[in-house]
Amino acid sequence: MSQRSQVRVRKYGGSSLATTGHIERVAEQISQVCADGLSAVVVVSAMGATTDQLVAMVSEITDHPSGREYDALLSTGEIVSSALLSMALHKRGVEALSLSGAQAGIKTTAMFRDARIENIDIRKLLERLPDRGCLIIAGFQGVNENQDTTTLGRGGSDTTAVALAAALNADTCEIFTDVAGVYTSDPRICPLARPLLDISYDEMLEMATTGAGVLHPRAVEVGQDYDVTIHVRSTIDPESAGTLIRKEALMEKERKARAVTHQLKVAKITLRGLEDQPGIAAKLFEPLSDAGVSVDTIVQNASVEGKTDLTFTVTPNLLEEAVEAVKVAQTTLGIAEVITNPDLGTVSVVGSGMTNSPGYAARMFRTLTDSDVNIDMISTSDIRITCVVRSEDVEKSVVALNAAFDLGID
Repeated sequence: MSQRSQVRVRKYGGSSLATTGHIERVAEQISQVCADGLSAVVVVSAMGATTDQLVAMVSEITDHPSGREYDALLSTGEIVSSALLSMALHKRGVEALSLSGAQAGIKTTAMFRDARIENIDIRKLLERLPDRGCLIIAGFQGVNENQDTTTLGRGGSDTTAVALAAALNADTCEIFTDVAGVYTSDPRICPLARPLLDISYDEMLEMATTGAGVLHPRAVEVGQDYDVTIHVRSTIDPESAGTLIRKEALMEKERKARAVTHQLKVAKITLRGLEDQPGIAAKLFEPLSDAGVSVDTIVQNASVEGKTDLTFTVTPNLLEEAVEAVKVAQTTLGIAEVITNPDLGTVSVVGSGMTNSPGYAARMFRTLTDSDVNIDMISTSDIRITCVVRSEDVEKSVVALNAAFDLGID
């Protein structure tokens, strides 16, 4: 197993592989790793907007594609990237081999579109890993017990990479993207946002689940479970420091609020006149779960004469399915009215140092009030405060909060 310590695990995202020119640049970076006497396992996403294009093709054919065929189609984007990158490495004299998720021994659950990795056959990988060479693994995919191709959900290549690093007992998984690391806010919205030197798993997980698109939440969970440090780096400027995601942030511990995240589009469903009785929540949310609807913020009002109102949020693309699931149970649950609002978003302040420090919620609410932003709902965790606001107010809320919590460029 000494070979494992000599393996570098990297992942390159779609923006880093957008064109053949981009692929050539990535091949040059990997060839330098191999020239240093190391072997590399590299996970790749589909080139640029390839996955979006494939999804668009599906919608032109059918509104209800088979899950099996949907995954079979979407997995091809990563296979194209892996083969082209392998060819680019061959041109540079680097021994490289491209593998699909199935060929790499990535075993998943049976669920199509959102499978989970269950096991990776590391022996198979190590047998095929060239000395001072490279395996190029198609990310985002695996194979279930029926040998059908499955996909891990959008952003799943991050999870593939971190899971491979864990299985190979690597200390670090390098995630290469088109930005310089994890920022305090989305730099496309807030130009004064700055990259973080490091951040804890818990903080990154909250950021990822509240809109920070730089890393998939499941990848953070795997990193935390197996103590794999995740190093987010820039493909454009590989010498920059990037951001280390690890058990505990060490470099910026004095900062209690670490980041402001956002979601531009969130849908809200309000159920009025719900019978307030034991088991009512289970009877409501079990049909939603069966319909594949993930629920986020939940607020229930105090009971009045045995009736209550309950509000929850979902992603807009699941609003129709959520309403249908609710209506199936409407009579049984005594729901008088179902009201929807698809034009909302969220803004969140994240930081483990906020847990035992008063005043952060008050500062957030005052900042939004001064920015003429109405708060529709509030949700909290130990290290996060989230406000649901109008979608049109999300971007100015991010900018205002980034300044209020001193998260901009020093």
